[in-house]
Formats: sequence, C-alpha cells, structure tokens
Amino acid sequence: MDRISLHGIDVYAHHGVHPAERELGQRFVIDADLWIDCAEAAESDSLGSALDYTAVHRVLTRATADTSFYLLEALAGHLCAALLGAFPVQRVRLRVEKPNPPIPNFLGRASVTFERDRDWFDRREGA
Repeated sequence: MDRISLHGIDVYAHHGVHPAERELGQRFVIDADLWIDCAEAAESDSLGSALDYTAVHRVLTRATADTSFYLLEALAGHLCAALLGAFPVQRVRLRVEKPNPPIPNFLGRASVTFERDRDWFDRREGA
C-alpha cells in the first residue's frame, strides 16, 4: 500500500478544556499520512486518478475549524473519521499538535497521534 503525507497543516481553531482556549482560539498543527493504492495515478499521471492533496487539506482545515472539542483526542478521532469518510483511503495516521498548551512553566508542545483504518470507520458508521 502506498502512503501520501501532508505535514504541517496550520489551523486556527477553538478546542481545549479551558474557557479561554474555546473563546479566543489557538493554533493547531496537523500531520496526516494516508494509505491508498497509487498505482493508477502513477501509471496515468492524471489528477483524476489520484488523491487530491488540496481536497485532503480542505477537509482537515474545515473539520478542525468548524468544530469545538475539549480534548485533542476527540479532535483527532473526528479528523480520522472525516478523512476515511471523504476519501477511498485504507488507513490514516493523524498527529494533532497544540504548539502552545496552557501549562505553567512549559514551553513545549502537546500532541496526540491516532491510526485508524477502514474497518474502524465501517464499525463506527454501523456498516
């Protein structure tokens, strides 16, 4: 299975446990790896037979900005479902990072990484 990666997707959104995070918002950085068979695209050299990176970016940015979750875990699960629902990918690995979490005396980043596959999505959707 082939893998397509989009790393460093920067989105301003309103997720977090603290009221200020939800009201003021903050930056989130998303890395996505998508497993899909690219043989036809490699053979045809046609966007029509390929996974459109712009469409993947659009789904991720809209699904991040148009929702509000308390936890990074909930956001990551939502984004995995959005990708598996929108594209014929077999598996996704998604990393969602909060570059500046509101933790006293902490200058690092917080992130979660999820891997979900088509079977997970089908069970979730009740198929």
